[in-house]
Amino acid sequence: MRHSLPLAPQFYVTAPQPCPYLEGRMERKLFTALQGDGAQRLNDSLSKQGFRRSQNVLYRPSCADCAACLSARIDVSRFDPTRSQRRAMKRNARFERRATSPWATEEQYSLFRRYLDRRHADGGMADMDVFEFAAMIEETPIRSRVIEYLDRESDDLIAVCLTDMLDDGLSMVYSFYEPELASRSLGTWMILDHVQIAREAGLPYVYLGYWVPGSDKMGYKAQFSGLEIYRKGVWESLQNPEAFSTGTHPLSTDPIAEQVANITFPDGHG
Repeated sequence: MRHSLPLAPQFYVTAPQPCPYLEGRMERKLFTALQGDGAQRLNDSLSKQGFRRSQNVLYRPSCADCAACLSARIDVSRFDPTRSQRRAMKRNARFERRATSPWATEEQYSLFRRYLDRRHADGGMADMDVFEFAAMIEETPIRSRVIEYLDRESDDLIAVCLTDMLDDGLSMVYSFYEPELASRSLGTWMILDHVQIAREAGLPYVYLGYWVPGSDKMGYKAQFSGLEIYRKGVWESLQNPEAFSTGTHPLSTDPIAEQVANITFPDGHG
């Protein structure tokens, strides 16, 4: 199935498949290619409209009868760490950040494999080999960085985040860490460090991907203050995550053609 607008990117829809976040539901994605001279501007524009990047593709959920996946970002100006988040920052003070170009290494892949095998052995990436891993890191048509975190004492690589640089913030595309150090809350700590990077760079937002209420895998994002979610075409502050409910009615998702017609592109189309 293909939907397009004149002089604008073409959009496609994936076939339905089991949802990785909510049991008993099916997922479907709306996506478009990210290529050419306008790739950076397109990524900047569509990221503000709930899309995420995966290599040379931009996508967002477009499930037929569910609207549970909501794009989430932290408003850096309104972020105030909790007591437990402050403890995580103090606990991991011995680790240092190193930003590099998007180039995959054997050390990264070794850490990635340990992370998957211990924490996501049944996930969609479980069978990813070293070549697919390299593609995930290196196939980017926009400004991207690999943020590595190392132990100052041993110089061991303990965490990695593939990060896109947007015109209004940082987008955490994918992160992984040493599973033996899970008690140090490294996932939370990397988000906290990206908030700090954004502050240092004068960028207003840190994009976290999708918040999925009711999902153990994705619900943790609501723990960050200043969180905004993209819903019904606008960003709104998430005030009360515990009381939040999402649409699961067959009419909760607009028809694909209507969704595409409402997308705004950097060249003014849409």
